[in-house]
Amino acid sequence: MGKTLWKQVGIIIFLLLAFNVYYASYLEQSAPKVGEISYSRFKDELARNNVIEVTIDGRTIAGRLLEEVTTGKPDRFGKTPSFQRFKTTAPPFDDPSLVQGLREHQVEINVVPDQAPSPIFSALIYLLPWVLILGVWWFILKGVRGKGGGGGGIIGSFSKSGAKLFTQENSHVTFDDVAGLEEAKQELLEVVEYLRDPKKFTRVGGKVPRGILLVGPPGTGKTLMAKAVAGEAGVPFFSIVASQFIEMFVGVGASRVRDLFNGARKQAPSIIFIDELDAVGRSRGTGFGGGSDEREQTLNQLLAELDGFDPHEEVIVMSATNRPDVLDPALLRKGRFDRQVVVERPDWRAREAILKVHTRKIPLTDDVDLQILARGTPGMCGADLESLVNEAALLAAREDQTEVCMDHLERAKDRVLLGAERKLILSDEEKRMTAVHEAGHALVAWSLPGADPLHKVTIIPRGQALGVTQQLPVDDRYHYSMASLMTRIAVCLGGRVAERVVFNDFSTGAQNDLKQATDLAEMMVCQWGMSEVVGPVNFPRAEEHPFLGRKLAVDRTFSEQMAWLMDQEIGKLVRRGETMAEEVITGRMDDLTRLSDALLEEEVLDQARIKGLLGDSGNGAPHEASGEEASPGG
Repeated sequence: MGKTLWKQVGIIIFLLLAFNVYYASYLEQSAPKVGEISYSRFKDELARNNVIEVTIDGRTIAGRLLEEVTTGKPDRFGKTPSFQRFKTTAPPFDDPSLVQGLREHQVEINVVPDQAPSPIFSALIYLLPWVLILGVWWFILKGVRGKGGGGGGIIGSFSKSGAKLFTQENSHVTFDDVAGLEEAKQELLEVVEYLRDPKKFTRVGGKVPRGILLVGPPGTGKTLMAKAVAGEAGVPFFSIVASQFIEMFVGVGASRVRDLFNGARKQAPSIIFIDELDAVGRSRGTGFGGGSDEREQTLNQLLAELDGFDPHEEVIVMSATNRPDVLDPALLRKGRFDRQVVVERPDWRAREAILKVHTRKIPLTDDVDLQILARGTPGMCGADLESLVNEAALLAAREDQTEVCMDHLERAKDRVLLGAERKLILSDEEKRMTAVHEAGHALVAWSLPGADPLHKVTIIPRGQALGVTQQLPVDDRYHYSMASLMTRIAVCLGGRVAERVVFNDFSTGAQNDLKQATDLAEMMVCQWGMSEVVGPVNFPRAEEHPFLGRKLAVDRTFSEQMAWLMDQEIGKLVRRGETMAEEVITGRMDDLTRLSDALLEEEVLDQARIKGLLGDSGNGAPHEASGEEASPGG
């Protein structure tokens, strides 16, 4: 039925177009033919007394001839048309002989007067700006009325918060989807119980925190944790990014805050989640040139809404940030965001659980050991592990494999940690220098007591490094002794020392190694009190950043003499680490040569191959450990 209707409409439109074309051609044929001639031709016809009448309209002259004339040019059909009516254009300058010639030949002259605009048209032109102003004002009033009566209109749409609403039907995230983070789950469990059964707490006078701030590095799962709380409690979940409050119109942010909280109160019990809270919650009146009026008004409204809760109102506000140090103190006081839940980077046990979650829908071969993979990814957060698993799946797909094996996961780990392999054409000299450099790192790490066991050494360029030495910590570490830190400095400088001993020269490949060693020595002296000369004190050096809402310049709490002493101690620690590395390398030159030759031949040496070349490790650490710490050299 629909197709037949459209067909009939098409036929009608076609007939109407055909009729219009025919009627236009008919009018064109029935209209008297008017020929355009030049002004000189017009003067010639006037001299021949062939002009009967003319009508002058500005510079356009139209008229009628006594006898038909031809243009002298054939048309597209080969015929030379003739006409009795003509039209021409007068020159831009005055021609005094024109009127005189017309009168001499007794030509009837008609002149079209200049038409002045009508009074109605003039009035419309005068009133048009006022009509536009009144129209804009009417739209604004309509928007305000819409805002007050339900949020319609232009202004009403600006005042809408734009928060995404997740209900129990469209959100299925629970604590089972958040692996690890057991401590954070325990702290948030009472919020879930309160939302499930508020009377359990209110009948004994208890109050659940009105605001909960999730603090942790990026990618650790703060947003996922908030969604899991809403999923466990089975309540509506309003999610918004703090930057959505800010607009160029003053007052819009505050109105959006009000709209967000009003919507949450209507669906109480509910949860409001504000991600990246530092976008609006930074300290007021700090930074360059003071703060933003719009941002501060939005923050003030947020503070008022947090304080305006009824004692038993079943609305929980959760926020997430990775910069709690820049938040306004009024936002963190008791009664607002009075509880902070730290979401830290997971340990290897939590990483194993996270890997199990991300590999639930990925087919794995029997050789995949997630525990080994988890131990080999220290410092990785949940987002990093998800990226690792996805990269392994992509590698398997490129190879037309139906399952992901351990080799895919290991290669994906190397790609995430160290970067993709680069196809660089190195000269034999550069390749040998890189092999000696990485062999120096490996030999020092293998020999010194307290060093993390070696996992892999390669001279295949990855990322920005020409070669990489990977070490495996036995477990996640939270405390480091001075001896272990000195060992790390020595390992960092092992490649540079090997270059000097073998080639009696240095290269630029040690730039990153020197930076790591210097930064570590600076923290040992200035922050950890590991210098006998400087003493057990803590001196901040270039730790503050003015663009984060803090002071432009940090007040120095130490003198120039102390700064000189710190510089001397930093250099002394770096040189001590260099001496440690030199003692190892000069004492085991044969091992250095054997290791560098093997790298030149094989390019990649694993732990078993290194043990076959160097024998048992001198550091006494078990080599079955499976955490990983990348130490790029070169």
